[in-house]
Amino acid sequence: MSGTDTVVREIHVAVGVIARAGRVLIARRPDYVHQGGLLEFPGGKVEADETVQAALVREIFEETGLKIPPDTLQPVIGIRHDYGDKRVFLDVWRTEQAEGEAFGREGQAVNWMRPDDLKDHDFPVANRPIIRALRLPSLLAVTGDIDAGDTGIRQLRRALGEPLKGASPRLVLLRAPCMEMKEYCLLARAASDACEAAGAGLVLHGAPAVLDDSPGAVGLHLPWREAEKLDMRPVPDGVWLGVSCHDAVQIDHAVAIGADYVTLGPVQPTATHPGAPAMGWARFRELVSRATIPVFGLGGLDLSDLDQARQAGGQGIAGIRYWWPQN
Repeated sequence: MSGTDTVVREIHVAVGVIARAGRVLIARRPDYVHQGGLLEFPGGKVEADETVQAALVREIFEETGLKIPPDTLQPVIGIRHDYGDKRVFLDVWRTEQAEGEAFGREGQAVNWMRPDDLKDHDFPVANRPIIRALRLPSLLAVTGDIDAGDTGIRQLRRALGEPLKGASPRLVLLRAPCMEMKEYCLLARAASDACEAAGAGLVLHGAPAVLDDSPGAVGLHLPWREAEKLDMRPVPDGVWLGVSCHDAVQIDHAVAIGADYVTLGPVQPTATHPGAPAMGWARFRELVSRATIPVFGLGGLDLSDLDQARQAGGQGIAGIRYWWPQN
């Protein structure tokens, strides 16, 4: 190493998503610090002798006066980012059980904001995946075998009319890999109306061209065979972009083309891909820990697996059988 070379150490930062009544606590960074003037989620550096939970309890109290019961913290996402002059690992945890009233104990402005009102340009770049994680649901509902035309729409409406744990799906992935493109686009137009009426957003599955004839869709999900052809984001900001991934290389490529989330699997053996090797929860956790965008577990999962997926750092689960009518 030459005398001019420097080693940039990675700073471990505990970040708290403090939620209350549908809003999250946001602070403004002082002008004199790194990325000063921008908004941020509260938190701070993890000291050498601390767990991330202990650091969050300490930092949140020091900054806002809120008391955090440590056992209420749940993992959200881990983000590594290189600013050039500084490398950070944002270790993000969430709680809805903060005690007390928040105020800026260090003179900073604090405010409770709706996740949908958070704008990328108001935050440091490394914070932006956190915004994605807050806006995405924990369940990505994937359609199973679906027919074209009115029959398919009746199947979709039936599924949307049978709430999961008291709440209809917020995001529906219309997957019909064997359907002709023309039939799929016709189905997608009607499906977007059905989803909107049920309070859900429709995500299309396939090549970017499927969006051209379906203006009501809120997102595009790329199979890996389509994602690997791309070297940049194929949809505008504000449209969800997902990618089906199976390993670390594919996740890295999804990040490089600007994906908002990925599905990762199969986690468990699945009837839709018989014979495909399952990665298991340990490998899922390992791959999620490297990802810098939200990850949905996929493959052989149902609602009983949601907590395990979240504990592994995943956004939640994606799948068919936990919501799609089987007959």
